[in-house]
Amino acid sequence: MAELLPGLVIAHLGQGIAVESAGEIYLCQTLRKLETVCVGDQVLFTDAGAGQGRIEVIHPRRSVLLRPSRNNKVRPVAANIDTVFVVFAVEPYCDFLLIDQYLAVCENNTINAALILNKTDLPLAPQIAEELKIYNDLGYPLYQVSAKAGVGLDALQTVLQQQVSIFTGQSGVGKSTLTNALIPDKQLKTNTISATSKHGRHTTTAATLYHLPFGGDLIDSPGVAIFGLADLSEGQLVQGFREFQPLVEQCRFHNCRHVKDMGCAVRAAAESGAIAASRYQRFLKLREKMPT
Repeated sequence: MAELLPGLVIAHLGQGIAVESAGEIYLCQTLRKLETVCVGDQVLFTDAGAGQGRIEVIHPRRSVLLRPSRNNKVRPVAANIDTVFVVFAVEPYCDFLLIDQYLAVCENNTINAALILNKTDLPLAPQIAEELKIYNDLGYPLYQVSAKAGVGLDALQTVLQQQVSIFTGQSGVGKSTLTNALIPDKQLKTNTISATSKHGRHTTTAATLYHLPFGGDLIDSPGVAIFGLADLSEGQLVQGFREFQPLVEQCRFHNCRHVKDMGCAVRAAAESGAIAASRYQRFLKLREKMPT
């Protein structure tokens, strides 16, 4: 039997999967019986020669992010992530509904979540500052940076060390500018990965994992909706809002949906100001967005 080599999945390519092992990149296929492989997976593969290989084993994942797929199914986007950094900016207008959606998914997947406010060289609206305080009070770390001006990057680099991170957020927030600032030779690394496909051009279609020069790994994923609510139940959505947890057991009915239910402690807390009414209203909107 061929020797099984340990590897790390760093990209999906047009012709297969890029697996890094001992400083080399192999273009691999997978055994049909295996589940879908994703970036960040630790795998075992066989060397087929000429930079080719076949993935034989996927090691158990400590975390995985899923995205909606066809026929109401889900597909893995990235695995073994330690922290999801939700990037947003002073401009365009902050999509707090999207932020809460990402946070809810993280809460249900045992993945740490943190916030990055970009473009801090622009004036901060009082309403945004008020919302940011809510997240701070809930225990979500907040990093204020200006990728364009190079402000606040040192603190961010320190926290990115020694862990696997992924950036996500709405378009126009400067995610690419921030990634390029943290990985100065990103294009060179991208070209190296793409050369594995023998096409000589950038053929990655999904997430790509980069080793940060100061330590740690960063998974860069294009697009906004890299993961959605497809794999969450109503109960899990409630679980995704930290401030709801001490209140849920105080609701009059054990099957309370926290909408118009009689004796709902969560709604009462939002109405009294004990928890943020803005977060509660976004919870209601996310409930409406959930697949039926």
